[in-house]
Amino acid sequence: MTKGTVYTETVVHAAPEQFTADAPYQMAIVSLAEGGRVTARIEGARVAIGDAVNFAEDRGGIPFFRKA
Repeated sequence: MTKGTVYTETVVHAAPEQFTADAPYQMAIVSLAEGGRVTARIEGARVAIGDAVNFAEDRGGIPFFRKA
């Protein structure tokens, strides 16, 4: 899981209790270059559908991607 393309995205304003300090934050479904899709948080610059993204890190089981 290193590279992918944004399939769809949204910005979360009303976050679950454990993530309220992070809100608002962007989530995306990423189509992975090696196949399959993963739901991930977006770090840094906002992304749009079709943007290329790179895997940044895993934080507690949550994959983070950033705009390529």
